[in-house]
Amino acid sequence: MAVAKAAYRTIKQPRSHVSDDRGMSSEQYPDNSDSSGGSGHSVDSAGSDGPTAPGASGGDAHGTVRYTHGHGAAVLSAHSRRRAEDSAAYLLPHLHAGMDLLDVGCGPATITADLAERVAPGRVVGLDAAAGALEAARATLGERGLAGRVELTDGDVMALPFDDDAFDVVHAHQVLQHLGDPVGALAEMRRVTRPGGIVAVRDAVYSAKAWFPQPRGMELWRSVYMATARANGGEPDAGSRLLTWARQAGFTEVTASASTWCYATPADRAWQSETWAQRSLTSFGPRAVELGLASSADLATMAEAWRQWGASEDAWFAVVHGEVIARA
Repeated sequence: MAVAKAAYRTIKQPRSHVSDDRGMSSEQYPDNSDSSGGSGHSVDSAGSDGPTAPGASGGDAHGTVRYTHGHGAAVLSAHSRRRAEDSAAYLLPHLHAGMDLLDVGCGPATITADLAERVAPGRVVGLDAAAGALEAARATLGERGLAGRVELTDGDVMALPFDDDAFDVVHAHQVLQHLGDPVGALAEMRRVTRPGGIVAVRDAVYSAKAWFPQPRGMELWRSVYMATARANGGEPDAGSRLLTWARQAGFTEVTASASTWCYATPADRAWQSETWAQRSLTSFGPRAVELGLASSADLATMAEAWRQWGASEDAWFAVVHGEVIARA
């Protein structure tokens, strides 16, 4: 358990993204990669031999960031379940027909498709750095009859391939937590937003996640995940920092709020427990072992804890998110 204790100590260390000057790698995910679904920026796959964030083993001076979740089937399954109603409800009252909208980190485009229907006939663009994500997005849009309505493009959130003042709305869901320079990303989103337009972002707060019952190994999972995410250059508590990041990015009119996902039905419990058991073994877990933050035995303990939680008829899990509407 020594490595697990080291992980717990790591997540207690404060860190600031504000003063970091961190560029993003321009390397794209390979064409045969699975969808990231949450990274609208160029990062290195968590299973690759690419560079890591400063402070992590092998990190370089430019602060390239690794996408902690990786791009396996369990991650794609999670991202494909998301819809605007459960993941962007705070934004929906601000949308109307004819708006031009950019979805940064569109992933499989399930949220993008919902937003496109709400702003039709406005222009809608989905942007992602991962080829696999864009492939999944094309399939989603085709199934929903939106292939001709939504543009898809690869790109980097730190250097968006659009002119100034190009969109009425720029949206990013679960993106900033994976960035080394979230303030810079928000400033870039602001650049492509028209005066009076909206930048809308939502991210989880891992330290605020709560669950019952509490099998041995669940707190280990949180500690190891958060330590790994920070070693990769991200911030797993990004949701609680969105207000300050938006203000530092130059926004003066910012409305902050919070919302949750709750997993308590038999179907949701079964899905949530198995996807995180698989992620512990095949997604962030191997990276944690590589960094010395966990052992292979720890990964097995975390996976078993998730399955024990999911097997309980009383299982309940809440994911807390921070979100902001920032006016350009």
